[in-house]
Amino acid sequence: MKKATIGLVILGLGLAAGAGCVRYMPRPVTAAATLDDFEARRLDSPEFVDFLKKNARLERPPAAWDLAALTLAALYYHPDLDVARSQWATAEAGRITAGERPNPTLGVLMGYNATSPVSEVRPWIPESALEIPIETAGKRGYRIAQAQNLSEAARLNILSAAWGVRSRLRQVYLDLYAAREAEALLGRLQEAQAENVRILEAQLAVGEASPSDATQARLALASSRLAALDAAQQSAQTRVRLADALGVPAAALDGVALSFDGLLRPPADTPANEIRRKALVNRTDILSALAAYAAEDSALRLELAKQYPDLSLGPNFQLDQTDIKWTLGLSLILPLLNRNKGPIAEAEARRAEAAARFQALQAKVLGEIESASAAARLAGEKAKTADDLWRSLQKQEATAAARYGLGDISKLELIGMRIELVAGELARLEARIKARQAAGELEDAVQSPLDGRGWVLKTPGRPAGPAKERKDE
Repeated sequence: MKKATIGLVILGLGLAAGAGCVRYMPRPVTAAATLDDFEARRLDSPEFVDFLKKNARLERPPAAWDLAALTLAALYYHPDLDVARSQWATAEAGRITAGERPNPTLGVLMGYNATSPVSEVRPWIPESALEIPIETAGKRGYRIAQAQNLSEAARLNILSAAWGVRSRLRQVYLDLYAAREAEALLGRLQEAQAENVRILEAQLAVGEASPSDATQARLALASSRLAALDAAQQSAQTRVRLADALGVPAAALDGVALSFDGLLRPPADTPANEIRRKALVNRTDILSALAAYAAEDSALRLELAKQYPDLSLGPNFQLDQTDIKWTLGLSLILPLLNRNKGPIAEAEARRAEAAARFQALQAKVLGEIESASAAARLAGEKAKTADDLWRSLQKQEATAAARYGLGDISKLELIGMRIELVAGELARLEARIKARQAAGELEDAVQSPLDGRGWVLKTPGRPAGPAKERKDE
């Protein structure tokens, strides 16, 4: 009866252990399914519209997409964020591992007394031994602290990845604006130069213009046509790059109107002390490096705690013939030959390395801020100078048009003034683009928009799976 009871207890423990097991859930990944999911991405898909409602309070996609709206699409679709979220999920799982306590060990033995007559007593001696490990010196707490800091570093890496996605999107968005504006300005320049060539060729035919003047005009027109073709090609290529920066196929941008109104405003001027403060608050790589240092510090504390041995409590039950016997044992590893000095030294070195990495990153960030601030300031001054020159050319062109109306100057002189005005607009466009690029590099150094407008710091997960089944978390 007692043997049956012991068997039932062991069976019950086995069933209880099996009931708590996590089962395998298949999630197959195939190239065909992944391609179908990618091709199904659209900026007006129901799943993305739900995302806009929950995270941007937009009931529908905007009629014209500016940088802020495009950033929302990139945060939803771009695969770099999926990778960063998966890494955070791995770090979060590490917190579960760190908090788990060691399982006890159950041993079952069956002895046989060969010296006792079988006719008098049963020779079998069932025995069970339980070993319960007990961690000491707060090791579990240090493990949990280390895992929490690693998880925080991984969470901050999501925000770093999000800013990287926005930074690349901003550059492509700016490149597309520059290509489209250049294409339009070069079209105007071609019109003026074609009129200039027509007049010079007519004058050449009656001997009122030199062949060299007509040749120079034709060469300038040919050069403008080639530049316009390059601008058109650049515009088409940049549109594909924009889709890649969003994480969607190029077809997803068909019929999508873009707004560049925000680029018409000059970049905001931010005081140097405010820029430094923003960098310390918003640079997630700095905060992540601090979390990584804290994790290494917890790892060192754990290795120090391992100098103190864990205990093992071992109760033992034995049914010897008809006698029930209990024993209680206590065991530990004696730290005589190994006091964990090697792992402690390694942990100290890793903590020092983490501190050095943080200091190097901080110095790098400060250098980036100083360099980007100077470049943004100089580029802004150059853009203002280009604006002043363009306004001056506008006044000169207006004066030339008035004089032409009065008959004071010829049509050729008026066209020359218009060609000069368009050339000034192209120079102004280039200066403005460079100023925007410099401002963007300063934003990257701070990881925050300079205009004070917030951007989406929360990056909700986008579960994997077919587009028709995907929902925002």
